[in-house]
Amino acid sequence: MRRRRRAVSKTERARAAQCLARNLGAWLRTRRARRVACYLASDGEMDPAPLIERLRESGKKMFLPALHGRELWFLPYDRETPLEPNRFAIPEPDVAVRNRCRARDLDLVLVPLVAFDAAGNRLGMGSGYYDHTFSYLQNRVVWTKPLLIGIAYEFQRIPSLPSQPWDVRLHGVATELRLYQFNRI
Repeated sequence: MRRRRRAVSKTERARAAQCLARNLGAWLRTRRARRVACYLASDGEMDPAPLIERLRESGKKMFLPALHGRELWFLPYDRETPLEPNRFAIPEPDVAVRNRCRARDLDLVLVPLVAFDAAGNRLGMGSGYYDHTFSYLQNRVVWTKPLLIGIAYEFQRIPSLPSQPWDVRLHGVATELRLYQFNRI
């Protein structure tokens, strides 16, 4: 799946990113998400950059994940934020950690993925950072802040994925074609 993702042409990648921004951006206008965590695309991931711009223009506060032990911290991100590559060569904000936003204070998290299924299971890159960071959501029934929305190409949808007790399911996945909703969102 990662090879297939990397093989998407630059033109198709840009078209898909614009479709994602238009489709998910319209849905997000109806949500009250003020603090949104996103990611910067790497390794052929669907590029959320056009969506990030729409969210910024609508006044959302944007955050990027930063590795901290086995968890992710979420640091402020705007056009002027200096970035520094982490140990996986993924850019992270180079800002004081005192400015971080706790995971439970985010309203929405746009999550990268390798594959997803109809039950909201996600195959990530294998390190478990998102699962560990959002494990507290497994014990919540009513209040499930933040919403976890995977971002993917339509071809990344597969019939089923094995899941483990520690896997945190997504509330939805947005592709260039549509928004899949798995839990109440």
